Amino acid sequence: MKRPLRTCVLALCVAIPASVIAADSSAPPKPDLTLDIYAEPARLVEIGGGRRLNLRCSGPQSPTRTVLLEAGFGGDSMAWARVQPLLAAQLRVCSYDRAGYGFSDGGPLPRSVEAETADLHALVHAAQLSLPMVIVGHSLGSNIARRYDQRYPDDVAGLVLIDPPPQQVGKFSAQYQKQETEMLPQVLAAYRQCEQGARDGRLVDPPPELKQCLRGPNPLFSDKLNAAVRASKSRPEFWQTVITGSEAKATLFDDAVDPGEKHGKPVVVLTAVDAYAEAPPQIRDALQPAQEATHKALVKTSGQGKRVLVRGASHDIQIDKPATVVDAITDVISTH
Repeated sequence: MKRPLRTCVLALCVAIPASVIAADSSAPPKPDLTLDIYAEPARLVEIGGGRRLNLRCSGPQSPTRTVLLEAGFGGDSMAWARVQPLLAAQLRVCSYDRAGYGFSDGGPLPRSVEAETADLHALVHAAQLSLPMVIVGHSLGSNIARRYDQRYPDDVAGLVLIDPPPQQVGKFSAQYQKQETEMLPQVLAAYRQCEQGARDGRLVDPPPELKQCLRGPNPLFSDKLNAAVRASKSRPEFWQTVITGSEAKATLFDDAVDPGEKHGKPVVVLTAVDAYAEAPPQIRDALQPAQEATHKALVKTSGQGKRVLVRGASHDIQIDKPATVVDAITDVISTH
C-alpha cells in the first residue's frame, strides 16, 4: 500500500491531526467513538501565570514508572491514541497538549523548543508526576525531550526518540535547503492569514480565501470530536503557536547534532526507514542521508544508545507501528 509523504509545508498540513485509525477502503468508514475522550479536556493543570495545560494520564498509579509522551509539531495528545492505551495496561502514562494546542491555553511567544521545555518542566512538577520518567518524543517532540534531559537530567530515566527530524540537510542538498528557505515566507503568510481569520471569527464558516486553513470533518471522528478539533484550530492562539513555532524551527535543524550533546541514560532512536521511500528523488536524496546521519549521531549521545530500524511505517511510527514504540519504551525501562 502506498503511503503519502507526510512532510508538509502548507497551512492545512498542520490544521488537522493525522488519522489514528486506518479506514477500510472497501466500505465507508465508521467513527471510532472511543476517540471521543479527545473531544473534552482531561485535567487542566495550572503551571503558573494563570495558564493551564491539558494533561491526560492513564494506567496504574505510582510506584510504577511514569512515561511522558511528547507529540510532534502541530500535534497534541491525540497523536498518542494508539500508543497510550497499550502502555496504560502496565505503566502510568501521560500525554498532554502543548501551549496553544488542543485544550491548553496559549503561551508566551515565541514558542521555541526552550519555551516548550520550560512549560513541560512546570507541568511535570505542578502535576506531581512520579520521577524520574521516561520521555518519548516524536519528530520535533524528540528535540523537546532531548532539551528537557539536558536541562533537568534528574527528572529523566531514559529517552525514546521517534524518527527525529533530519538535521543539517543542506550538507546533503544545498538546493533542497535553498528551496525550503525560499518557501518559508509563503507558508508563514498563509498561516498569518489563518490567524487573522481566527481573530475575526471567520474560520467557523470560512470564505474561499480561508478554506485552506481547516479541512472538513474527518470521517473517522464523531461529530463531537470533529467539532472539538475544529474549535481548537479556530483559535488565534493555535495559529500564533504554529507561526512562531515554524519560525523557530526554521533554523533549529541547520546544524548537525552537537558532538558535545550527552545523555547519561538509555536512549532508543526509532528510524522510519521508509519515510521518504516514495518521495520525489530530489527530496529523498536530501532527507534520507540526513536522517541517517542524524539518527546515528543521536545514538552516540548515550553510552546506552540503541537504534531500531522500523520498516513499513511512515514518519508517524506511533500511529503505524504502536507496538514497536511500546517495545522501545519497555526496553528503556528494563535497561534503567
